[in-house]
Amino acid sequence: MAITATQNDGVSFISDKTSYDLVETDVEIITSGRRRIPAHSAILASASPVLTNIIEKPRKLHGGSSKRVVKILGVPCDAVSVFVRFLYSPSLSEKDMEKYGIHLLALSHVYMVTQLKQRCTKGVGERVTTETVVDVLQLARLCDAPDLYLKCMRLIHSKFKTVEQTEGWKFLQEHDPFLELDILQFIDDAESRKKRRRRHRKEQDLFMQLSEAMECLEHICTEGCKLVGPSSNSGDDKSTTSVVKTGPCNAFSTCYGLQLLIRHFAVCKKRVDGKGCIRCKRMIQLLRLHSSICDQSESCRVPLCRQFKNKGEKDKKMVEDTKWKILVRKVASAKAMSSLSQSKKKKSEVLLKEEAEDFIRIRKKLM
Repeated sequence: MAITATQNDGVSFISDKTSYDLVETDVEIITSGRRRIPAHSAILASASPVLTNIIEKPRKLHGGSSKRVVKILGVPCDAVSVFVRFLYSPSLSEKDMEKYGIHLLALSHVYMVTQLKQRCTKGVGERVTTETVVDVLQLARLCDAPDLYLKCMRLIHSKFKTVEQTEGWKFLQEHDPFLELDILQFIDDAESRKKRRRRHRKEQDLFMQLSEAMECLEHICTEGCKLVGPSSNSGDDKSTTSVVKTGPCNAFSTCYGLQLLIRHFAVCKKRVDGKGCIRCKRMIQLLRLHSSICDQSESCRVPLCRQFKNKGEKDKKMVEDTKWKILVRKVASAKAMSSLSQSKKKKSEVLLKEEAEDFIRIRKKLM
C-alpha cells in the first residue's frame, strides 16, 4: 500500500482498498513542516471517532481548495504517514514499530484507534530498555496504557541502580516528583510482598516438616520402623532368617531423627528428675501436637495421645493459646495436602504401571 504525500491536490491510489483506488481524495492531513498527505474522509472516519468529529465540523476553504484539512502536528511526518497507512490497512512492520512505536502509541491514544494502541503497547513494551524506561513510563501514564505502565515499573524495580544513573531519571526527579514518589512506593510495596512471600514459604516448609514428623510418629508407633534408610539385603546367605526391609523409609532423615528423640525421651534422667530437658520438651510438644490432630485417640498407639486429648477436653473452658490453635490448624491442613498429593502420585504410578504392562502384553502378541 502506498500513501503519497504531496504539496498539491491529487488522487491517492490505495492498493488495499480497491473501492477507493480511483476515488478522489477529499481530506488533506497536514503534518509538521507543512507536509500534506491526501486521504479519504470515509476511511478516516470509519477508523477513528476523533477524526470523525473533526471531519464533520463545518468545512473551511483553504486557498480555494474544497478539501477538508486535518492537522496532526508534534510528531515526525513519517510517523503520521505510517499512522494513516494503518488506518487504511491494519498492518505494521517491525521496522516501523522500532522507529515510530512511541509516536504511534501517542497518536493511537489521541485519535482512539484501539487496534493500533494494543499493538503499540505490546511492541513498545518488548523494546523498552533501562535507558528509555522512564520516558516510556511517562508516556504509558499519559496514554492510559496500564499493561505498559506495569511492565515499566517492574523493569525499574529490577534494574533500579542502573535506571537511577540515566538522564531520564534525573530529569524525572527535577520535573515530576509525584511520579518519582509513585515509583519509590511501588518498589517498597514490591519488596514488602517479596518478604511476605519468603516468610510464607518458610512457614509452609515448617508446617510440612511438622506434618511429616506426625506421619513418621504414627509410622514408628504402629509399624515399628526399626530399619531406616535405603533397602538392604541379607547377602548371599540364603539360610538367614532375618527380616529384610523391602524398601526405604519415605522420610529417612525425619524418621531417623524422631527415633533418636524417642530413645532419648525414654532414658533421659533430666526429665525424670524434673530438671527439664530441651529435647524432651520438644518431644512432648510433638506428642501434644499429634494428640491435637489425631481423630482416633481411642485406638491410637502413639504414647500419651489419649492423655493429652483428655487433658485438652478438661481445659476447654480455659482460654487456649491462639498461636497453638493456629499451628494445629496449619499442620492439619499441610497433612491433608500431603496425603492428597501422595494419593495422586500413587494413582499416576499405578496407571503408568498398567500402561507399561499393556504395552508389553501387546508387544509379545505381535512378536
